Amino acid sequence: MNAPDVPSQPERRDFLTKAAAVGVGAAVTAVPLLAGLATVLDPLRRKAAAGGPVFVTTLSALPEDGVPRRFQIIADRSDAWNKFPNVPIGAVYLRRVNATTVQALNVTCPHAGCPIEFRPGIKAYLCPCHDSRFALDGSLADPNSPSLRAMDSLDAEVRAGGEVWVTFRNFEAGKAQKIPLA
Repeated sequence: MNAPDVPSQPERRDFLTKAAAVGVGAAVTAVPLLAGLATVLDPLRRKAAAGGPVFVTTLSALPEDGVPRRFQIIADRSDAWNKFPNVPIGAVYLRRVNATTVQALNVTCPHAGCPIEFRPGIKAYLCPCHDSRFALDGSLADPNSPSLRAMDSLDAEVRAGGEVWVTFRNFEAGKAQKIPLA
């Protein structure tokens, strides 16, 4: 009688060889995969730093009578992956308070984010979206104004040579507190 066909048993060494090959292959694949993932996600982990002062104009460009003038803020902007040099990032109203002091106000309405206009005829700022009215110094001019706070003031300094520098920031709209946006 013939012996029945018995399938050959894989040897123990074949199993260990295949297991080691899978382990080494996984490790070799994981290293560049994790490095690539870290590179792609790195910009998302970094926080954007608040910008420093930006040159806006000269003191001689501002009227001595305290009437505000609107200026665009031009600065470098960057997001998670890109840098954009010298682009408009916002606008401010600048006005002389005295011979060496300048007041800077963000042109964005703190109520709903609309652009505020200065009306020379009434010597006040007006938001055309919801009729918020602000005095020449940026304070609320109308107690019935829908805006919960005054215009957002910004740090401004006059440096040597009469250069006006402003630290530009935007703030959350619709809130009574002045909360900077990141």
